[in-house]
Amino acid sequence: MQTILIIGAGKSSTYLIEYLLHHASEKNRFVILADVSKEIAEKKLKSQKNALATDIDLNDIQSRKRLIEKSDLVISMLPAFLHPIVAQDCLDLGKHFFTASYESDALRKMKEAIESKGLLFLNECGLDPGVDHMSAKQIIDREKASGNEIISFKSYTGGVLAPESENNPWKYKFTWNPRNVVLAGQGMSRYIQNGDLKYIPYHMLFKRLEKISFQDVGEFDAYANRDSLIYRAIYGLENIPTLLRGTLRRSGFCQSWDVFVQLGLTDDTFEMDLPKKFTKREFLNAFLPYHRTKSVELKLQELLPWVNETIMEKIKWLELFDKKDLPKTKGSPASILQAILEEKWKLNPEDKDMIVMQHLFEVNTPKGLKKITSSLVCKGENQEFTAMAKTVGLPLAIAADMFLVGKIKEKGLKLPVMPAIYEPILSLLENEGIIFKEVVEWIN
Repeated sequence: MQTILIIGAGKSSTYLIEYLLHHASEKNRFVILADVSKEIAEKKLKSQKNALATDIDLNDIQSRKRLIEKSDLVISMLPAFLHPIVAQDCLDLGKHFFTASYESDALRKMKEAIESKGLLFLNECGLDPGVDHMSAKQIIDREKASGNEIISFKSYTGGVLAPESENNPWKYKFTWNPRNVVLAGQGMSRYIQNGDLKYIPYHMLFKRLEKISFQDVGEFDAYANRDSLIYRAIYGLENIPTLLRGTLRRSGFCQSWDVFVQLGLTDDTFEMDLPKKFTKREFLNAFLPYHRTKSVELKLQELLPWVNETIMEKIKWLELFDKKDLPKTKGSPASILQAILEEKWKLNPEDKDMIVMQHLFEVNTPKGLKKITSSLVCKGENQEFTAMAKTVGLPLAIAADMFLVGKIKEKGLKLPVMPAIYEPILSLLENEGIIFKEVVEWIN
Protein backbone atom coordinates (compact mmCIF):
# COMPACT_ATOMS: atom_id res chain seq x y z
CA MET A 1 0.00 0.00 0.00
CA GLN A 2 1.31 3.43 -0.99
CA THR A 3 1.17 6.15 1.66
CA ILE A 4 0.85 9.87 0.89
CA LEU A 5 1.63 12.36 3.64
CA ILE A 6 0.07 15.82 3.23
CA ILE A 7 1.46 18.41 5.64
CA GLY A 8 -0.83 21.40 5.99
CA ALA A 9 -4.64 21.44 5.93
CA GLY A 10 -5.16 25.10 5.06
CA LYS A 11 -7.54 26.70 2.56
CA SER A 12 -5.51 25.76 -0.49
CA SER A 13 -5.47 22.06 0.38
CA THR A 14 -9.21 21.33 -0.02
CA TYR A 15 -9.22 20.01 -3.61
CA LEU A 16 -5.85 18.32 -3.16
CA ILE A 17 -7.18 16.28 -0.24
CA GLU A 18 -10.52 15.51 -1.91
CA TYR A 19 -8.86 14.30 -5.12
CA LEU A 20 -6.35 12.02 -3.39
CA LEU A 21 -8.97 10.62 -1.01
CA HIS A 22 -11.33 9.91 -3.92
CA HIS A 23 -8.71 7.68 -5.55
CA ALA A 24 -7.26 6.17 -2.36
CA SER A 25 -9.35 2.99 -2.06
CA GLU A 26 -9.30 1.97 -5.71
CA LYS A 27 -5.53 2.51 -5.93
CA ASN A 28 -4.70 0.87 -2.60
CA ARG A 29 -3.39 4.05 -1.00
CA PHE A 30 -3.40 5.54 2.47
CA VAL A 31 -3.50 9.30 3.08
CA ILE A 32 -2.10 10.89 6.22
CA LEU A 33 -3.11 14.52 6.75
CA ALA A 34 -0.96 16.36 9.29
CA ASP A 35 -1.63 19.85 10.58
CA VAL A 36 -0.81 21.89 13.66
CA SER A 37 -4.50 21.36 14.47
CA LYS A 38 -5.61 17.74 14.42
CA GLU A 39 -9.21 18.97 14.59
CA ILE A 40 -8.86 20.91 11.33
CA ALA A 41 -7.26 17.88 9.67
CA GLU A 42 -10.11 15.64 10.84
CA LYS A 43 -12.69 18.01 9.39
CA LYS A 44 -10.91 17.97 6.04
CA LEU A 45 -10.88 14.15 5.93
CA LYS A 46 -14.61 13.90 6.71
CA SER A 47 -14.28 10.39 8.22
CA GLN A 48 -13.02 8.95 4.93
CA LYS A 49 -11.58 5.45 4.93
CA ASN A 50 -7.93 4.89 4.03
CA ALA A 51 -7.04 8.14 5.81
CA LEU A 52 -5.67 9.38 9.12
CA ALA A 53 -5.61 12.86 10.64
CA THR A 54 -2.81 13.79 12.99
CA ASP A 55 -1.22 16.84 14.51
CA ILE A 56 2.37 17.80 13.74
CA ASP A 57 4.94 19.85 15.62
CA LEU A 58 7.63 20.83 13.14
CA ASN A 59 9.96 21.64 16.02
CA ASP A 60 9.75 18.06 17.28
CA ILE A 61 12.39 16.51 15.03
CA GLN A 62 11.88 12.89 16.05
CA SER A 63 8.07 12.84 15.72
CA ARG A 64 8.30 14.77 12.44
CA LYS A 65 10.71 12.23 11.01
CA ARG A 66 8.64 9.28 12.26
CA LEU A 67 5.66 10.67 10.35
CA ILE A 68 7.67 11.17 7.15
CA GLU A 69 9.21 7.71 7.53
CA LYS A 70 5.73 6.17 7.18
CA SER A 71 5.14 7.74 3.76
CA ASP A 72 6.20 7.13 0.17
CA LEU A 73 5.51 10.67 -1.01
CA VAL A 74 5.25 13.89 0.99
CA ILE A 75 3.22 16.90 -0.19
CA SER A 76 4.02 20.08 1.71
CA MET A 77 1.27 22.69 1.88
CA LEU A 78 3.17 24.63 4.51
CA PRO A 79 4.33 28.25 4.15
CA ALA A 80 7.23 28.33 1.70
CA PHE A 81 9.91 29.11 4.30
CA LEU A 82 9.18 25.78 6.03
CA HIS A 83 9.60 23.58 2.95
CA PRO A 84 13.38 23.11 3.33
CA ILE A 85 12.91 21.54 6.78
CA VAL A 86 10.55 18.89 5.42
CA ALA A 87 12.56 18.52 2.19
CA GLN A 88 15.74 17.76 4.13
CA ASP A 89 13.91 15.05 6.10
CA CYS A 90 12.61 13.58 2.85
CA LEU A 91 16.10 13.56 1.41
CA ASP A 92 17.55 11.90 4.52
CA LEU A 93 14.78 9.29 4.61
CA GLY A 94 14.56 8.67 0.84
CA LYS A 95 11.04 10.05 0.29
CA HIS A 96 9.68 11.92 -2.73
CA PHE A 97 8.69 15.55 -2.08
CA PHE A 98 6.12 17.78 -3.88
CA THR A 99 5.12 21.42 -3.35
CA ALA A 100 3.20 24.20 -5.09
CA SER A 101 5.79 26.79 -4.03
CA TYR A 102 8.72 28.37 -5.83
CA GLU A 103 11.90 26.34 -5.97
CA SER A 104 14.16 27.85 -3.31
CA ASP A 105 17.94 28.16 -3.05
CA ALA A 106 17.80 25.72 -0.14
CA LEU A 107 16.20 23.11 -2.41
CA ARG A 108 18.71 23.78 -5.20
CA LYS A 109 21.54 22.97 -2.80
CA MET A 110 20.03 19.48 -2.44
CA LYS A 111 19.92 18.89 -6.21
CA GLU A 112 22.85 16.49 -6.53
CA ALA A 113 21.82 14.46 -3.49
CA ILE A 114 18.23 14.22 -4.76
CA GLU A 115 19.44 12.91 -8.10
CA SER A 116 21.89 10.46 -6.54
CA LYS A 117 19.10 8.92 -4.48
CA GLY A 118 16.75 8.64 -7.46
CA LEU A 119 14.07 10.82 -5.85
CA LEU A 120 11.62 13.26 -7.41
CA PHE A 121 11.38 16.65 -5.72
CA LEU A 122 8.73 18.51 -7.76
CA ASN A 123 8.21 22.21 -7.02
CA GLU A 124 6.09 24.97 -8.58
CA CYS A 125 3.19 22.65 -9.38
CA GLY A 126 0.29 24.76 -8.18
CA LEU A 127 -1.36 27.74 -9.87
CA ASP A 128 1.21 30.53 -10.07
CA PRO A 129 3.73 28.97 -10.14
CA GLY A 130 2.39 25.83 -11.77
CA VAL A 131 -0.54 26.04 -14.17
CA ASP A 132 1.09 29.16 -15.61
CA HIS A 133 4.29 27.23 -16.38
CA MET A 134 2.54 24.21 -17.83
CA SER A 135 0.02 26.02 -20.03
CA ALA A 136 2.64 28.44 -21.35
CA LYS A 137 5.26 25.77 -21.98
CA GLN A 138 2.74 23.67 -23.90
CA ILE A 139 2.26 26.53 -26.38
CA ILE A 140 5.98 27.35 -26.48
CA ASP A 141 6.95 23.76 -27.25
CA ARG A 142 4.20 23.45 -29.86
CA GLU A 143 5.29 26.60 -31.70
CA LYS A 144 8.97 25.64 -31.58
CA ALA A 145 8.16 22.18 -32.93
CA SER A 146 6.45 23.90 -35.88
CA GLY A 147 9.62 25.85 -36.61
CA ASN A 148 8.16 29.16 -35.43
CA GLU A 149 9.98 31.87 -33.46
CA ILE A 150 8.39 33.37 -30.35
CA ILE A 151 9.37 37.04 -30.16
CA SER A 152 7.11 38.17 -27.33
CA PHE A 153 5.60 36.41 -24.31
CA LYS A 154 3.57 38.08 -21.58
CA SER A 155 1.76 36.16 -18.87
CA TYR A 156 -0.60 37.48 -16.19
CA THR A 157 -2.44 35.84 -13.29
CA GLY A 158 -4.82 37.12 -10.63
CA GLY A 159 -6.76 35.76 -7.69
CA VAL A 160 -9.80 38.04 -7.58
CA LEU A 161 -13.54 38.01 -6.95
CA ALA A 162 -16.12 36.57 -9.29
CA PRO A 163 -18.10 39.48 -10.81
CA GLU A 164 -21.22 38.59 -8.82
CA SER A 165 -19.26 39.03 -5.58
CA GLU A 166 -17.69 42.39 -6.41
CA ASN A 167 -19.89 44.19 -3.90
CA ASN A 168 -17.49 46.79 -2.51
CA PRO A 169 -15.82 49.82 -4.14
CA TRP A 170 -12.47 48.01 -4.40
CA LYS A 171 -14.06 45.00 -6.11
CA TYR A 172 -11.64 42.94 -4.08
CA LYS A 173 -11.49 40.73 -0.99
CA PHE A 174 -8.83 38.42 0.38
CA THR A 175 -9.01 35.14 -1.47
CA TRP A 176 -5.56 33.98 -0.32
CA ASN A 177 -2.81 34.94 2.16
CA PRO A 178 -3.53 38.57 3.23
CA ARG A 179 0.08 39.25 4.15
CA ASN A 180 1.23 38.33 0.65
CA VAL A 181 -1.34 40.71 -0.84
CA VAL A 182 -0.22 43.62 1.35
CA LEU A 183 3.45 43.04 0.60
CA ALA A 184 2.99 42.23 -3.10
CA GLY A 185 5.46 43.82 -5.48
CA GLN A 186 8.04 44.97 -2.94
CA GLY A 187 11.59 45.07 -4.21
CA MET A 188 12.68 45.71 -7.78
CA SER A 189 10.75 44.28 -10.72
CA ARG A 190 12.55 43.60 -13.98
CA TYR A 191 11.64 42.37 -17.45
CA ILE A 192 12.71 42.76 -21.07
CA GLN A 193 10.81 44.56 -23.83
CA ASN A 194 11.91 44.72 -27.46
CA GLY A 195 15.43 43.83 -26.34
CA ASP A 196 15.62 46.60 -23.70
CA LEU A 197 16.01 45.66 -20.05
CA LYS A 198 13.41 47.40 -17.87
CA TYR A 199 13.40 47.91 -14.11
CA ILE A 200 10.51 49.12 -11.97
CA PRO A 201 11.16 50.15 -8.35
CA TYR A 202 8.38 49.43 -5.87
CA HIS A 203 7.29 53.06 -5.55
CA MET A 204 6.58 53.13 -9.30
CA LEU A 205 5.12 49.66 -9.72
CA PHE A 206 1.43 50.52 -9.44
CA LYS A 207 1.81 53.42 -11.86
CA ARG A 208 3.24 51.22 -14.64
CA LEU A 209 0.16 49.26 -15.64
CA GLU A 210 -1.12 47.40 -18.67
CA LYS A 211 -4.78 46.75 -19.50
CA ILE A 212 -5.75 43.10 -19.95
CA SER A 213 -9.21 42.06 -21.14
CA PHE A 214 -11.16 38.81 -20.88
CA GLN A 215 -14.15 38.22 -23.12
CA ASP A 216 -16.46 37.01 -20.35
CA VAL A 217 -15.30 38.89 -17.24
CA GLY A 218 -14.04 42.25 -18.45
CA GLU A 219 -10.96 44.38 -17.94
CA PHE A 220 -8.11 44.18 -15.44
CA ASP A 221 -4.96 46.11 -14.53
CA ALA A 222 -1.68 44.21 -14.77
CA TYR A 223 1.53 45.05 -12.93
CA ALA A 224 4.91 43.38 -13.34
CA ASN A 225 6.06 40.58 -11.05
CA ARG A 226 9.41 40.86 -9.32
CA ASP A 227 11.71 39.04 -11.75
CA SER A 228 10.53 37.97 -15.18
CA LEU A 229 14.02 37.42 -16.58
CA ILE A 230 14.67 34.13 -14.79
CA TYR A 231 11.95 32.55 -16.94
CA ARG A 232 13.89 32.98 -20.17
CA ALA A 233 16.01 29.95 -19.27
CA ILE A 234 13.17 28.00 -17.61
CA TYR A 235 10.98 28.35 -20.71
CA GLY A 236 13.82 27.91 -23.20
CA LEU A 237 13.41 31.48 -24.47
CA GLU A 238 16.92 32.76 -23.73
CA ASN A 239 17.01 35.16 -26.68
CA ILE A 240 13.40 36.38 -26.66
CA PRO A 241 13.17 40.20 -27.09
CA THR A 242 10.08 40.60 -24.86
CA LEU A 243 9.20 38.63 -21.74
CA LEU A 244 7.03 39.84 -18.88
CA ARG A 245 5.10 38.11 -16.11
CA GLY A 246 2.61 40.02 -14.02
CA THR A 247 -0.32 40.07 -11.59
CA LEU A 248 -3.92 41.02 -12.34
CA ARG A 249 -6.28 43.16 -10.29
CA ARG A 250 -9.65 44.57 -11.30
CA SER A 251 -9.32 47.90 -13.15
CA GLY A 252 -8.95 50.82 -10.75
CA PHE A 253 -7.56 48.77 -7.86
CA CYS A 254 -3.87 49.50 -8.46
CA GLN A 255 -4.22 53.27 -8.64
CA SER A 256 -6.01 53.26 -5.30
CA TRP A 257 -3.58 50.80 -3.72
CA ASP A 258 -0.73 53.08 -4.78
CA VAL A 259 -1.93 55.60 -2.17
CA PHE A 260 -0.86 53.17 0.57
CA VAL A 261 2.44 52.48 -1.17
CA GLN A 262 3.29 56.18 -1.56
CA LEU A 263 2.37 56.99 2.04
CA GLY A 264 4.39 54.09 3.45
CA LEU A 265 1.50 52.08 4.87
CA THR A 266 2.79 48.89 3.24
CA ASP A 267 6.23 49.23 4.87
CA ASP A 268 7.21 46.08 6.78
CA THR A 269 10.70 47.16 7.84
CA PHE A 270 9.98 48.85 11.20
CA GLU A 271 7.67 48.38 14.18
CA MET A 272 5.13 50.89 15.46
CA ASP A 273 3.97 51.03 19.08
CA LEU A 274 0.95 53.31 18.97
CA PRO A 275 -1.07 54.51 21.97
CA LYS A 276 -4.12 52.51 22.98
CA LYS A 277 -7.36 53.78 21.44
CA PHE A 278 -5.36 55.12 18.46
CA THR A 279 -7.87 55.53 15.66
CA LYS A 280 -7.78 54.59 12.00
CA ARG A 281 -7.93 58.28 11.13
CA GLU A 282 -4.95 58.97 13.38
CA PHE A 283 -3.06 56.07 11.79
CA LEU A 284 -3.55 57.55 8.31
CA ASN A 285 -2.72 61.03 9.59
CA ALA A 286 0.55 59.74 11.06
CA PHE A 287 1.82 59.34 7.49
CA LEU A 288 0.72 62.80 6.34
CA PRO A 289 2.41 66.17 6.86
CA TYR A 290 1.52 68.19 9.94
CA HIS A 291 -0.83 71.13 9.60
CA ARG A 292 -2.63 72.88 12.43
CA THR A 293 -5.96 73.28 10.67
CA LYS A 294 -6.10 71.21 7.47
CA SER A 295 -8.12 68.00 7.48
CA VAL A 296 -6.72 64.54 6.84
CA GLU A 297 -8.68 64.41 3.59
CA LEU A 298 -7.27 67.72 2.33
CA LYS A 299 -3.70 66.90 3.31
CA LEU A 300 -3.94 63.56 1.49
CA GLN A 301 -5.13 65.19 -1.73
CA GLU A 302 -2.52 67.95 -1.52
CA LEU A 303 0.29 65.43 -0.96
CA LEU A 304 -0.94 63.12 -3.74
CA PRO A 305 -2.72 65.42 -6.24
CA TRP A 306 -3.80 62.49 -8.46
CA VAL A 307 -6.10 61.15 -5.72
CA ASN A 308 -9.57 61.71 -7.14
CA GLU A 309 -13.06 61.28 -5.69
CA THR A 310 -13.25 57.63 -6.75
CA ILE A 311 -10.08 56.83 -4.82
CA MET A 312 -11.26 58.88 -1.84
CA GLU A 313 -14.46 56.85 -1.75
CA LYS A 314 -12.48 53.62 -1.62
CA ILE A 315 -10.35 54.88 1.27
CA LYS A 316 -13.47 56.14 3.03
CA TRP A 317 -15.11 52.71 2.63
CA LEU A 318 -12.14 51.16 4.45
CA GLU A 319 -12.98 53.53 7.36
CA LEU A 320 -9.52 55.10 7.31
CA PHE A 321 -11.08 58.53 7.74
CA ASP A 322 -13.13 57.34 10.73
CA LYS A 323 -12.39 57.86 14.41
CA LYS A 324 -12.66 54.13 15.07
CA ASP A 325 -10.07 52.25 17.10
CA LEU A 326 -7.38 50.39 15.22
CA PRO A 327 -7.72 46.59 15.37
CA LYS A 328 -4.08 46.51 16.54
CA THR A 329 -1.60 49.17 17.65
CA LYS A 330 1.68 47.27 17.62
CA GLY A 331 3.45 46.02 14.52
CA SER A 332 4.77 47.26 11.20
CA PRO A 333 2.64 49.67 9.16
CA ALA A 334 1.98 46.79 6.76
CA SER A 335 0.73 44.50 9.53
CA ILE A 336 -1.55 47.21 10.94
CA LEU A 337 -2.91 47.96 7.46
CA GLN A 338 -3.44 44.22 6.97
CA ALA A 339 -5.49 44.04 10.18
CA ILE A 340 -7.67 46.92 8.96
CA LEU A 341 -8.16 45.28 5.56
CA GLU A 342 -8.95 41.86 7.03
CA GLU A 343 -12.00 43.40 8.69
CA LYS A 344 -13.23 44.95 5.44
CA TRP A 345 -12.03 42.49 2.78
CA LYS A 346 -13.30 39.36 4.48
CA LEU A 347 -15.17 36.90 2.27
CA ASN A 348 -18.84 36.50 3.09
CA PRO A 349 -20.38 33.00 3.07
CA GLU A 350 -22.03 33.64 -0.29
CA ASP A 351 -18.93 35.13 -1.95
CA LYS A 352 -17.15 33.36 -4.78
CA ASP A 353 -13.57 33.90 -5.86
CA MET A 354 -12.14 33.70 -9.36
CA ILE A 355 -8.81 32.92 -10.99
CA VAL A 356 -7.93 34.76 -14.20
CA MET A 357 -4.85 33.94 -16.25
CA GLN A 358 -3.81 35.09 -19.69
CA HIS A 359 -0.82 34.33 -21.92
CA LEU A 360 -0.06 36.69 -24.81
CA PHE A 361 2.33 35.47 -27.51
CA GLU A 362 3.68 37.05 -30.67
CA VAL A 363 5.10 34.44 -33.02
CA ASN A 364 7.00 34.79 -36.29
CA THR A 365 5.93 32.12 -38.76
CA PRO A 366 6.52 31.50 -42.50
CA LYS A 367 2.98 32.83 -43.02
CA GLY A 368 3.56 36.04 -41.07
CA LEU A 369 3.18 37.32 -37.52
CA LYS A 370 0.75 35.38 -35.36
CA LYS A 371 -0.71 36.59 -32.07
CA ILE A 372 -1.93 33.95 -29.61
CA THR A 373 -4.10 34.80 -26.61
CA SER A 374 -4.68 31.92 -24.22
CA SER A 375 -7.08 32.67 -21.35
CA LEU A 376 -8.28 30.86 -18.25
CA VAL A 377 -11.26 31.91 -16.13
CA CYS A 378 -12.08 29.66 -13.17
CA LYS A 379 -14.78 30.53 -10.62
CA GLY A 380 -15.04 29.08 -7.13
CA GLU A 381 -18.09 27.29 -5.77
CA ASN A 382 -18.05 28.69 -2.22
CA GLN A 383 -15.65 29.63 0.57
CA GLU A 384 -14.43 26.07 1.04
CA PHE A 385 -14.21 24.97 -2.58
CA THR A 386 -12.57 28.09 -3.96
CA ALA A 387 -11.06 28.64 -7.39
CA MET A 388 -7.75 29.33 -5.64
CA ALA A 389 -7.85 25.97 -3.83
CA LYS A 390 -8.87 24.23 -7.04
CA THR A 391 -6.13 25.65 -9.23
CA VAL A 392 -3.43 25.29 -6.57
CA GLY A 393 -4.40 21.85 -5.24
CA LEU A 394 -5.52 19.88 -8.28
CA PRO A 395 -2.28 20.15 -10.31
CA LEU A 396 -0.36 18.94 -7.28
CA ALA A 397 -2.81 16.11 -6.61
CA ILE A 398 -2.78 14.97 -10.24
CA ALA A 399 1.02 15.10 -10.33
CA ALA A 400 1.20 12.92 -7.21
CA ASP A 401 -1.29 10.45 -8.62
CA MET A 402 0.44 10.26 -12.01
CA PHE A 403 3.81 9.75 -10.35
CA LEU A 404 2.61 6.97 -8.05
CA VAL A 405 1.04 5.04 -10.95
CA GLY A 406 4.23 5.42 -12.99
CA LYS A 407 2.93 7.79 -15.68
CA ILE A 408 5.40 10.46 -14.56
CA LYS A 409 8.84 8.87 -14.53
CA GLU A 410 11.03 11.94 -14.01
CA LYS A 411 13.50 12.02 -11.12
CA GLY A 412 15.60 14.76 -9.58
CA LEU A 413 14.80 18.37 -8.67
CA LYS A 414 12.17 19.35 -11.23
CA LEU A 415 9.65 21.96 -12.33
CA PRO A 416 6.61 20.92 -14.39
CA VAL A 417 7.96 22.35 -17.65
CA MET A 418 8.62 19.16 -19.61
CA PRO A 419 5.91 17.43 -21.70
CA ALA A 420 6.15 14.22 -19.68
CA ILE A 421 4.84 16.14 -16.68
CA TYR A 422 2.66 18.92 -18.05
CA GLU A 423 0.79 16.99 -20.75
CA PRO A 424 -0.99 14.48 -18.45
CA ILE A 425 -1.65 17.15 -15.83
CA LEU A 426 -3.18 19.66 -18.26
CA SER A 427 -5.28 16.94 -19.86
CA LEU A 428 -6.77 15.90 -16.53
CA LEU A 429 -7.23 19.51 -15.41
CA GLU A 430 -9.53 20.01 -18.39
CA ASN A 431 -11.73 17.23 -17.00
CA GLU A 432 -11.96 19.30 -13.81
CA GLY A 433 -13.05 22.45 -15.65
CA ILE A 434 -9.65 24.18 -15.72
CA ILE A 435 -9.66 24.96 -19.43
CA PHE A 436 -7.75 27.53 -21.50
CA LYS A 437 -9.46 29.21 -24.43
CA GLU A 438 -7.11 30.11 -27.26
CA VAL A 439 -7.62 32.87 -29.84
CA VAL A 440 -5.26 33.30 -32.81
CA GLU A 441 -4.95 36.55 -34.77
CA TRP A 442 -2.83 36.97 -37.88
CA ILE A 443 -1.05 40.27 -38.50
CA ASN A 444 -0.18 40.92 -42.15
